[in-house]
Parts: sequence; structure tokens; C-alpha cells
Amino acid sequence: MPEPQPSAESNFSEHKHRDVQSGGARAAVFGVSDGLVTNLSLILGVAGAHPGGAIVRLTGLAGLVAGAFSMAAGEYVSMQAQRELLQRELDVERQALDEAPKAEGDELTAIYAGRGIDPGLARELADEVMSDPDLALETHAREELGINPQSLGSPWKAAISSFVAFAIGAVLPLLPWLVTSGPAATLASVVIGTVAAFAVGWAVGFFTGRSRLHSAFRQLAVTAVAASVTFAIGRAVGASGG
Repeated sequence: MPEPQPSAESNFSEHKHRDVQSGGARAAVFGVSDGLVTNLSLILGVAGAHPGGAIVRLTGLAGLVAGAFSMAAGEYVSMQAQRELLQRELDVERQALDEAPKAEGDELTAIYAGRGIDPGLARELADEVMSDPDLALETHAREELGINPQSLGSPWKAAISSFVAFAIGAVLPLLPWLVTSGPAATLASVVIGTVAAFAVGWAVGFFTGRSRLHSAFRQLAVTAVAASVTFAIGRAVGASGG
């Protein structure tokens, strides 16, 4: 006797969504990608001019440190500014709830009614929400501002994550130059950069649910163009500089 198959309703009830609002995975992938493309291009651009291995190594290390700190500082400043802006808007909403609770309740009722809820039920829901000051602030913040007061993000966490992610991407093409130099190190950087770019693109496809091969080759193409252009510039400048 065949086993009963799960119904469409049960399959639907078990479906899961990824957390697409926190931005953690996106920021990590972006940081690694940025570090990889930036430092691979920088290393190959300098290597194209045929300086000593120590110069390329120093350039790669400087690019890693400077880029990682730049990413961290940018994330911290932008998130801190965003957090302060959201806090200001929450303060405005909190003041409005304290000074004009009836008007705020009417506003919430109108929002619910505008979404098709029966006006009487909308009023009941709004009154229930307004009876709890914390819930009222959270609900108005979600409905009017589109934010969650409990999840404004941590600037320090974002800065540290960006620093680490960029450093991971930036150190990969630098590894060969820590043990060797010359054409062998250049070729190794290209190979490592190619594999890493493909892996980053594959990860993007995994997180977005799109074609992993398409995402991988897209990332590879972007990395290849940036690295090729800087390498060509390095060759031209190095040759003309004698």
C-alpha cells in the first residue's frame, strides 16, 4: 500500500525563508569580493611593472591593511549615522505618542482600515496596541517608518565584520608573494584569484537563489577585467619608466 503523500497545504506550511534583511551574508560576500578584486588588481598592477618581489609584497600588505580599515571605517560611520537618524525618528514618534495618543491611535486605525480590515476591528486592534506604550512605539515605527526599534544594527559589529571579510579576500592573492616572487608568484596570484572569484560568485548565487554558475562567471568576469586593466597599466608604466 503506497504511503500517503504530504498535501500541498502541509508542504506550504513547512516552507522557510532566509533572513534577507539583516544583511550579514550580503556584507560578508561583498567584503570578500571587494578585498579580492581590489588587492588582486593592485598586486598584478604593480607586478606588471616588474619591480622586486619585496615591493609587490609591501604593496599587497599595504593594500590589505588600508582597504580593510577603509571598509571598516566606512561601515561604522554609515551605520552610526543611520542609527542616529533612526533614533531621532523614534524620539519624534515617542513624543507624539506621549503628547497626542488619540491622534496616533486614529492614525493607526486608518492604517489598518486602509489595508482592508473592518473599521470596527481596526479600531479595536489600534486600541489594544495603544494600551501598551512599548508595543505602540514598536508598531508605529514598523507601520510608519518601516523599522524595528529592537534591530537598529551595531556599527561596531558591522565594522569588524567588514574588516575581517575584506582582509580574507585581500590576503588570498597576496599569499604567493609571501613565499616566492617573480612570474611564479604572479601566476599563482592569478590562479588563486580565479578560484576565489568563482567561489565568491557561487556563494552569491547560493544566497540569492539564482543560477550559481551564472553568478560565478559574472564575478569571475568582473575580477578578470579589473585585474587585466591594472596589469596592463603596470606593464605600460613600467616599460615607459625604464
